[in-house]
Amino acid sequence: MAQQVSSSPFLRPFFLKTPVSVPSPHRQRRHTLPASEFRNLTPQDAISVFEIEREAFVSVSGECPLTLEEVLSFLGQCPELSLGWFEEGQLVAFIIGTGWDKERLAQEAMTTHVPDTPTVHIHVLSVHRHCRQQGKGSILLWRYLQYLRCLPGMRRALLICEEFLVPFYLKAGFKEKGPSAISVGTLNFVEMEYLIGGVAFARRNSGC
Repeated sequence: MAQQVSSSPFLRPFFLKTPVSVPSPHRQRRHTLPASEFRNLTPQDAISVFEIEREAFVSVSGECPLTLEEVLSFLGQCPELSLGWFEEGQLVAFIIGTGWDKERLAQEAMTTHVPDTPTVHIHVLSVHRHCRQQGKGSILLWRYLQYLRCLPGMRRALLICEEFLVPFYLKAGFKEKGPSAISVGTLNFVEMEYLIGGVAFARRNSGC
């Protein structure tokens, strides 16, 4: 796969706020960050990613989906399967995925990236604690799934989640595949699948 797909319309910056004033020509800013931007993550983002992940998951389950070493490894191997949401240059939400080559997720999928496969394993979706309860998780997931449609050969996304998160992923278009073979400590999971196809995948002039 290509290392980064920057031409996708789902990675272009957009602005949430309309500027309220026009800078004086005598006092121009040297650089203005987009109010809101989506882009692939890089290993340089790993610390910010891990800090958000650790705060979100350790307090709830005592476990992080990915260690800092795994975050660094995956962002080095397959940055094109990640997506970060940045507001004024600060990471506020992210998704990290890797390639997988079997019908169902297995324990080794938690630490493995299989390149050039039609399946992405979504390891983690996390939102900064100050940005929760604002719908950012749903928005980021929607943009990520649309972005996957622009990756040549990509056909489906798999993930595991706890039972209480199943309605969230069903609403996003995922289907249940049943209990997962993966366990982390005492936690059990449901495996979910999203098929990247249908009308949106086939339509013309999509910008992909």
